Amino acid sequence: MKTISTYPIIMDGGMGRELQRIGAPFRQPEWSAQALIEAPQFVSQAHEHFLAAGAEVITTNTYALVPFHIGEKRFKQAGSRLIEQAAGLARKSANGYPGVAVAGCLPPALGSYRPDLFSADSARPIIDLLIQHQQPYVDFWLAETVSSIAEAELIAHSVLPTNKALWLAFTIQDEVDGEPRLRSGETVFEAVGWLDKTRLSAILFNCSCAEVMEAAITTARKALAGLGLEQDIRLGVYANSFLPIGDAHQANDGLCTLREDLTPEAYRDFARLWMKAGASIIGGCCGVTPSHIQELAALKEDIRIEP
Repeated sequence: MKTISTYPIIMDGGMGRELQRIGAPFRQPEWSAQALIEAPQFVSQAHEHFLAAGAEVITTNTYALVPFHIGEKRFKQAGSRLIEQAAGLARKSANGYPGVAVAGCLPPALGSYRPDLFSADSARPIIDLLIQHQQPYVDFWLAETVSSIAEAELIAHSVLPTNKALWLAFTIQDEVDGEPRLRSGETVFEAVGWLDKTRLSAILFNCSCAEVMEAAITTARKALAGLGLEQDIRLGVYANSFLPIGDAHQANDGLCTLREDLTPEAYRDFARLWMKAGASIIGGCCGVTPSHIQELAALKEDIRIEP
């Protein structure tokens, strides 16, 4: 009998860069929200590409539906409608593929990779609106690119009334050497040990380099084992295809360069390492294409037929 660590759930890849790749309206600071605003059919097309590649979970295109990306005025005037529209598009796409789940994206409310900008009082009404207008369409919540324990705490508390499970994805520092740390500087071990496990069903690491993920999974697994929760909470990875992002990075300050070496085959090799370390959820973040997801789906099929 196989364990969950060798039989992964396959997530989708990076929505923003897929929209750009297929010719959707795409620019900063709106990022992936631009297609939703101007040509939502491209969002459905992107979902379809990941589903056809073998994704078992697709994520709502709500990452950029925050004032940081679309501006305070547009968020107040159209935020609720756009959030519901994005969630509805994902649900409609998933309904065409039996067994596919929809993850309700809860993005960084005040800017990616910027724990210094986080304020619970400022973030709470944004997160609450994202929850309210996605709840009827999604199967569970996916908090993405979480940079600090304080941000994780707010989201975990905010989703409790919905009675839906939470997958919490931390972004970590792109440093291969040393102890894995969140962008805030807090260690992965501290973050996993602190977490309120109510409704939490998975801890993931996203939007960081592929090379740093194995150590993060290993550390998280040790922390869960120490709490007696190793068999209760899944671990997962969906790395980006960016060059390393340092502390000085400013989100929305131009498009990050994509790596040429992180081919679908290379990404699949990394996925094997993550699974060996304990990951049972695998997908992709920024720059990870349907071709990459197809390789992950093939990897899962290989596992199915192994003796």
